Amino acid sequence: MDLHALDLFVAVARSGGFAAAARERDLAPSSVSRAIATLEARLGLRLFQRTTRLMSLTEAGSQYLARVEPLLDELGRAASEAASRDGRVSGTLRLTASLAMGVDLIAPLLPRFHAQWPGVAVDCVFTDTNLDLIGERIDLAIRLAPAIEGDLIATRLMKTRYRIVASPDYLARGPALARPDDLAAHRCLRLSLRNFRTRWLFADKTGAETSVSIDGDFVFSTPLAIRQAALAGLGPAMLVDWQVRTDLASGRLIDVFPDWEATATTFDSGAWAVYPSRAWLPAKVRAAIDFFRAELAA
Repeated sequence: MDLHALDLFVAVARSGGFAAAARERDLAPSSVSRAIATLEARLGLRLFQRTTRLMSLTEAGSQYLARVEPLLDELGRAASEAASRDGRVSGTLRLTASLAMGVDLIAPLLPRFHAQWPGVAVDCVFTDTNLDLIGERIDLAIRLAPAIEGDLIATRLMKTRYRIVASPDYLARGPALARPDDLAAHRCLRLSLRNFRTRWLFADKTGAETSVSIDGDFVFSTPLAIRQAALAGLGPAMLVDWQVRTDLASGRLIDVFPDWEATATTFDSGAWAVYPSRAWLPAKVRAAIDFFRAELAA
């Protein structure tokens, strides 16, 4: 049996159509359609019920998918384990992260990753949407969160620390900012996520926590824009430390409350490596997890 045709069959079944599967595999829809038609002819079965608007698995197609998909997974696992034993790590790693993390943290590390694992190509999907890892064929996600919910497997790569920052120009002309409570007199730059829009949490050196209500005229969907707005002097902002490290070192931004921990969710938040299954962890994914854990911890 043609393994390529079987792989395309699973892709069409999971994506819901020839066009979607073709986009995933960078193929022409007509070639995917021909492969499925050839597979159906060899089996003597109709695998998909096609209409002008919808495509769905037939009963026979559903039964065939249930048998074929685990076999393809097992073949992939065998190939990955054989390559790993031979010291080879190769293939395409489909990696997703938030837009800010992807641009500011992940992309600058890719040259070192490629130097260490030249046989691994990286397909980066940087988006602030939490993608369906299985449906979008994602091998590895790196996510910022207090914890990872659901059936996914996760391992923490590093702890996340947020800082309240503002430009020197803004601090020179704005009301005093000596304590977190002083934020009440300022128009803060806010992230559109629910937990970040209305209050920020602080902890002093003794561990005593306080909640501060915030407001502001600007709400942004990505921290990348918040950083630019802070640099432009539009107000105080809460940003993760790795995003503003160079700005703080150069003096373009000031850490307003250096003696306070800050967060919008929990003080134990972190960056997590998230992947779909513990049963089969391809060598390329294991290599990426180990690489990013070492780099981000440093």
